[in-house]
Amino acid sequence: MNIEQIKKELIYRTSRSGGKGGQNVNKLETKVEAVLQLPDSQAFSPEEKTILLAKLAHRMTAEGLVAVVNQTERSQLANKVLAEKKLLALLQKALVQVKKRRPSKVPAHVVRARIEGKKHQSEKKANRRSISM
Repeated sequence: MNIEQIKKELIYRTSRSGGKGGQNVNKLETKVEAVLQLPDSQAFSPEEKTILLAKLAHRMTAEGLVAVVNQTERSQLANKVLAEKKLLALLQKALVQVKKRRPSKVPAHVVRARIEGKKHQSEKKANRRSISM
Protein backbone atom coordinates (compact mmCIF):
# COMPACT_ATOMS: atom_id res chain seq x y z
CA MET A 1 0.00 0.00 0.00
CA ASN A 2 1.54 3.26 -1.18
CA ILE A 3 0.08 6.12 0.88
CA GLU A 4 1.52 8.90 -1.27
CA GLN A 5 0.01 7.32 -4.39
CA ILE A 6 -3.35 6.98 -2.65
CA LYS A 7 -3.30 10.67 -1.71
CA LYS A 8 -2.67 11.56 -5.38
CA GLU A 9 -5.57 9.36 -6.55
CA LEU A 10 -8.12 10.74 -4.07
CA ILE A 11 -11.03 12.73 -5.44
CA TYR A 12 -12.63 15.31 -3.17
CA ARG A 13 -16.24 16.42 -3.39
CA THR A 14 -17.63 19.28 -1.33
CA SER A 15 -21.15 20.22 -0.37
CA ARG A 16 -22.99 22.27 2.20
CA SER A 17 -23.07 20.64 5.59
CA GLY A 18 -25.67 20.97 8.28
CA GLY A 19 -25.19 21.62 11.96
CA LYS A 20 -23.71 24.54 13.84
CA GLY A 21 -22.02 27.40 12.05
CA GLY A 22 -24.69 30.04 11.57
CA GLN A 23 -24.42 31.90 8.26
CA ASN A 24 -21.25 29.92 7.51
CA VAL A 25 -23.38 26.80 6.99
CA ASN A 26 -25.64 28.54 4.50
CA LYS A 27 -22.86 30.11 2.43
CA LEU A 28 -19.89 27.72 2.32
CA GLU A 29 -19.39 24.13 1.26
CA THR A 30 -17.54 22.68 4.25
CA LYS A 31 -18.67 19.04 4.03
CA VAL A 32 -15.95 16.97 2.32
CA GLU A 33 -16.26 13.52 0.77
CA ALA A 34 -13.00 11.71 -0.02
CA VAL A 35 -13.45 9.15 -2.82
CA LEU A 36 -11.03 6.49 -4.07
CA GLN A 37 -11.59 4.44 -7.20
CA LEU A 38 -10.28 1.14 -5.90
CA PRO A 39 -10.26 -1.04 -9.06
CA ASP A 40 -8.26 1.56 -11.03
CA SER A 41 -5.84 2.41 -8.19
CA GLN A 42 -2.11 1.95 -8.80
CA ALA A 43 -1.29 2.14 -5.07
CA PHE A 44 -2.18 -1.47 -4.32
CA SER A 45 -0.83 -4.81 -5.46
CA PRO A 46 -3.32 -7.23 -7.08
CA GLU A 47 -3.42 -9.30 -3.86
CA GLU A 48 -4.20 -6.21 -1.78
CA LYS A 49 -6.91 -5.19 -4.22
CA THR A 50 -8.67 -8.55 -3.95
CA ILE A 51 -8.55 -8.35 -0.14
CA LEU A 52 -9.90 -4.78 -0.17
CA LEU A 53 -12.62 -5.57 -2.69
CA ALA A 54 -13.80 -8.47 -0.53
CA LYS A 55 -13.62 -6.70 2.84
CA LEU A 56 -14.98 -3.33 1.71
CA ALA A 57 -17.72 -4.62 -0.59
CA HIS A 58 -20.42 -3.22 1.70
CA ARG A 59 -18.81 0.26 1.56
CA MET A 60 -18.45 0.40 -2.24
CA THR A 61 -20.65 1.75 -4.96
CA ALA A 62 -21.41 -0.26 -8.11
CA GLU A 63 -18.51 1.49 -9.89
CA GLY A 64 -16.03 0.42 -7.18
CA LEU A 65 -15.77 3.75 -5.40
CA VAL A 66 -14.95 3.84 -1.69
CA ALA A 67 -16.09 7.07 -0.05
CA VAL A 68 -15.68 8.64 3.38
CA VAL A 69 -17.49 11.80 4.50
CA ASN A 70 -16.50 14.32 7.15
CA GLN A 71 -18.44 17.38 8.24
CA THR A 72 -17.52 17.82 11.89
CA GLU A 73 -15.31 20.90 11.48
CA ARG A 74 -16.30 24.38 10.38
CA SER A 75 -13.59 24.69 7.75
CA GLN A 76 -13.33 22.78 4.49
CA LEU A 77 -9.59 22.22 4.88
CA ALA A 78 -9.93 20.62 8.33
CA ASN A 79 -12.71 18.37 7.04
CA LYS A 80 -10.57 17.43 4.03
CA VAL A 81 -7.67 16.37 6.24
CA LEU A 82 -9.96 14.36 8.54
CA ALA A 83 -11.72 12.65 5.62
CA GLU A 84 -8.34 11.68 4.17
CA LYS A 85 -7.23 10.25 7.52
CA LYS A 86 -10.50 8.32 7.86
CA LEU A 87 -10.12 6.76 4.42
CA LEU A 88 -6.48 5.77 4.99
CA ALA A 89 -7.37 4.24 8.37
CA LEU A 90 -10.23 2.32 6.75
CA LEU A 91 -7.93 0.92 4.05
CA GLN A 92 -5.18 -0.01 6.53
CA LYS A 93 -7.65 -1.72 8.85
CA ALA A 94 -9.07 -3.74 5.95
CA LEU A 95 -5.59 -4.94 4.96
CA VAL A 96 -4.72 -6.28 8.44
CA GLN A 97 -4.64 -10.06 8.42
CA VAL A 98 -6.60 -11.55 11.32
CA LYS A 99 -4.82 -14.44 12.99
CA LYS A 100 -6.79 -17.65 13.06
CA ARG A 101 -7.60 -18.68 16.61
CA ARG A 102 -6.24 -22.02 17.69
CA PRO A 103 -8.44 -23.56 20.37
CA SER A 104 -6.53 -24.42 23.52
CA LYS A 105 -7.01 -27.37 25.84
CA VAL A 106 -8.61 -26.98 29.24
CA PRO A 107 -5.77 -26.95 31.81
CA ALA A 108 -5.47 -30.08 33.97
CA HIS A 109 -5.82 -28.17 37.24
CA VAL A 110 -9.16 -26.74 36.04
CA VAL A 111 -10.44 -30.24 35.21
CA ARG A 112 -9.27 -31.50 38.62
CA ALA A 113 -10.95 -28.59 40.41
CA ARG A 114 -14.24 -29.23 38.59
CA ILE A 115 -14.19 -32.95 39.50
CA GLU A 116 -13.34 -32.15 43.13
CA GLY A 117 -16.28 -29.72 43.22
CA LYS A 118 -18.59 -32.43 41.86
CA LYS A 119 -17.34 -34.95 44.46
CA HIS A 120 -17.86 -32.44 47.26
CA GLN A 121 -21.40 -31.70 46.06
CA SER A 122 -22.13 -35.45 45.81
CA GLU A 123 -20.92 -36.05 49.37
CA LYS A 124 -23.05 -33.19 50.64
CA LYS A 125 -26.18 -34.66 49.05
CA ALA A 126 -25.30 -38.19 50.20
CA ASN A 127 -25.08 -36.96 53.81
CA ARG A 128 -28.61 -35.53 53.54
CA ARG A 129 -30.16 -38.91 52.77
CA SER A 130 -31.93 -40.77 55.52
CA ILE A 131 -30.11 -43.72 57.02
CA SER A 132 -31.93 -47.02 56.46
CA MET A 133 -31.75 -49.62 59.24
